[in-house]
Amino acid sequence: MKDEQKNFLLFAVLAALLLFGWPVVTGWLFPTANPPVTKIEGGKTKIVPNPGADPAADKPTAIRDRKLVLAESPRVAIETPLLRGSINLRGARIDDLVLEKYKETIAKDSAPIRLLSPSGAEHAYFAGFGWSGQGLTAPGPDTLWQASGNRLTPTTPVTLTATSGDQRYVIEIAIDDGYMFNIRQRVANLGQQAVTAAPYSYLYRYGASKDRDTWTMHAGPIASYAGKVDYDVNYSTIADEGAKRFDAKGGWIGYTDTYWLAALIPDQGMNVGLGFRPAANGASQAQFEPTAARQLAPGQMMTTTSRFFAGAKDVNLLDHYAEADGIGQLGRSIDWGWFEIFEKPIFHYLHWLFRLVGNFGLAIILLTVTVRALLFPIAQKQFASMAAMRVLQPKMKALQERYKDDKPRQQQEIMKLYKEEKVNPLAGCLPTLLQIPVLYALYKVLMLSIEMRHQPFILWIKDLSAPDPLHILNLFGLLDFNPPGFLAIGVFPLLLGLSMWAQFKLNPAPMDETQKQVFAIMPWVLMFVMAPFAAGLQLYWITSNLLTIAQQKFLYSRHPGMKEPATAGVSGGKPAKK
Repeated sequence: MKDEQKNFLLFAVLAALLLFGWPVVTGWLFPTANPPVTKIEGGKTKIVPNPGADPAADKPTAIRDRKLVLAESPRVAIETPLLRGSINLRGARIDDLVLEKYKETIAKDSAPIRLLSPSGAEHAYFAGFGWSGQGLTAPGPDTLWQASGNRLTPTTPVTLTATSGDQRYVIEIAIDDGYMFNIRQRVANLGQQAVTAAPYSYLYRYGASKDRDTWTMHAGPIASYAGKVDYDVNYSTIADEGAKRFDAKGGWIGYTDTYWLAALIPDQGMNVGLGFRPAANGASQAQFEPTAARQLAPGQMMTTTSRFFAGAKDVNLLDHYAEADGIGQLGRSIDWGWFEIFEKPIFHYLHWLFRLVGNFGLAIILLTVTVRALLFPIAQKQFASMAAMRVLQPKMKALQERYKDDKPRQQQEIMKLYKEEKVNPLAGCLPTLLQIPVLYALYKVLMLSIEMRHQPFILWIKDLSAPDPLHILNLFGLLDFNPPGFLAIGVFPLLLGLSMWAQFKLNPAPMDETQKQVFAIMPWVLMFVMAPFAAGLQLYWITSNLLTIAQQKFLYSRHPGMKEPATAGVSGGKPAKK
């Protein structure tokens, strides 16, 4: 009895640590869901403004009104199916870019996501292209370039030209119907003396990403070199440790948010120095330049090519650029992590289901059905193992009583019993263990893939990548407050707890009282633990629990003896004979 009390007390302590310590752990390992896009007030669904949205998107609250900044210099418009913006002819900067396909909130009149912004406006973030070297007069940030046209589209590239000193500079800019700019830089030496020249590209960003950088999901400076992607550099690293440089052949460098990427991509056959360096007032700069400058004799011209990606981290598009255009590792700007081998297939299958049925929640349900169907043969073996363990319970209880004062011998005899009866006590855990990679992969897919952002399900669930907004503790929005963290129990977390409780109730009651108490409290502990997670993840787990209940009922119908209570059957310290 004392041992049982001690075991239960230990479990209670562990449950409390799990319940109250889980938010701290998930903040580092498993960031919770995206911010809610809706809230329930007075029983009605209201759209929540995006707290990370550009404050100048709708109101003139920038350092200076962006419209005024954009009007201060001549510009070339950027117009593609996915992008709108402009190129600043003063300094030859791509510094004005919004993503037409993606909105700040789910409201129909929401402003589009702004990715790039000019110097002098809120959240300055822009790309530029230039030259350095000896003997040449390079164009500067105030150089006014001449443009061959007033619109950059997928069918109309633009050429920028400028003359500085004895050199003539040309930047040819083309864009595809995705998010890739193709840049061709030329310099001609018109003087009488030889000069050295090295073209470079830079990406300036003021401040840090609004998205959280965690151990499992990187947001911040990012670089690819030597066949790998470096997620270890962050804004504080650059600010505290100074410039970072990586010599590479090809590669790419830039900044990533959870859903957006801006990356400078040199010619993949060129030896370059990729680097980050701190800039004034908390800004930083990513850049690349060739490892060696070239000498230009009088009358000579030099041409180099590069690319600039600026847009959404669309999985298929990134993989296309990586494979078709030879931009190695660009697809890994999405921080899939160690379990990419599970995550990518689940993403593609889930996306296929979504295209098939048109509702992302329904696609998650169909994914769950698929997983449970694949695991059904293993589940049958699990049930057989449970049945065998149930038969052994009286014998195990007898051994525990017989050797209660000799724990090592007790364990030896129990293991011997398992071996004689050919029972594996861990076999029952196998389906659960196999689901862990699937659950984690779905979590990463929901958190990382732009295709899942703002996907609704039914009724009040307007974004499956955010938590359930219909909270019980504020009486479903009737009370004017939002419960924090794990106390924000919504309808989905409650259904998860209830379905797990029903699942445990179907299991044969264990003979050990401590185990009974553990199984009684575990569903409600998990309800609180899962409350801050994405509604899509909760939907997967609820569906899985319901399918498990149906599966158990079916298996019980085939093994009715499993429902009968286990008989202790102990006589004189030995198993009783039947």
